[in-house]
Amino acid sequence: MILAGDIGGTKTVLALIEILGDGSLNCRREQTFASGEFADFDEILALFLNGTSAVAAACFGIAGPVLNQRCQTTNLPWLLDGAELKRRLGTERVKLLNDLEAMAIGMLHLPAQDFIELNPGAETQTGNVAVIAAGTGLGEAILHWDGNAFHPIATEGGHCDFAPQNPQQDRLLAYLRQKYPAHVSWERVLSGLGFSNIYDFLVDSRFAPPCPAVPAPADAAGVDRNALISRLGVDGEDPACRETVRLFAELYGAEAGNLALKAFATGGVFIGGGIGPKIRPVLESGEFLQAFVAKGRFHAMLSKVSVKLALNPHTPLLGAMHYYAAG
Repeated sequence: MILAGDIGGTKTVLALIEILGDGSLNCRREQTFASGEFADFDEILALFLNGTSAVAAACFGIAGPVLNQRCQTTNLPWLLDGAELKRRLGTERVKLLNDLEAMAIGMLHLPAQDFIELNPGAETQTGNVAVIAAGTGLGEAILHWDGNAFHPIATEGGHCDFAPQNPQQDRLLAYLRQKYPAHVSWERVLSGLGFSNIYDFLVDSRFAPPCPAVPAPADAAGVDRNALISRLGVDGEDPACRETVRLFAELYGAEAGNLALKAFATGGVFIGGGIGPKIRPVLESGEFLQAFVAKGRFHAMLSKVSVKLALNPHTPLLGAMHYYAAG
């Protein structure tokens, strides 16, 4: 039995799978936990494995940097240690992956119907692939193509410096510098919290009056303010929320294009994470792609790159499942 996990700042998903005789995978059991309700990962593991027979191997995709098989999660107070997990599970076959590394592997196993092409001018090409995913945080990874197979490469690119591209974005950066004086990363705008950051900027700069349905930050206890802003924006029910989602899509396209250039991703770009499918109409409207290709002399190259939105929320878990299944 293989234990696979997708460990994120919002939720943790664990699954027990078996490899069938034809090499296919059969999920015996899967369970989702609210990450913030647990003091550490071991509590979740104990609940999930209660009464479970021996685990032969385990692979976990974790939202955070994995160094020497240890990971201090970025948006949780958890420390995962591969050596400790080997002792806990009674097997030497334990692997910790960055969640985007796991997601990148999972992308290779999704069927065509799980993708939406965002670039109508895309051409089929071989080469490296870039993976970007906005969710609780912003994750980025690369699939390096060696001519025969893809090799996942984890990054922490979501924490690179946010770079504005027009006067409105210049003002957004100046606003965010007051809130995050030490460092303004791309994750501050391209994540769940990014919706609140962008919305507050637009309201404070008097782009539009505050939406009556959106509580002020001090009054938002018990309300998922980010989800509310994004939903109202996608539905076009409020000017400030609508502009928030439009600007979010513009920024998403810009950073996806940056990653495509850094990875030389002629093989395409995969967009994962929980936010993309929720704002799909806005990503398909053209704002995203326009920002993606706006890279000066590399406009023509990026205009031919495939940009696919993944709709399957289990992609990182799928990658963790296939890590040991692939041998």
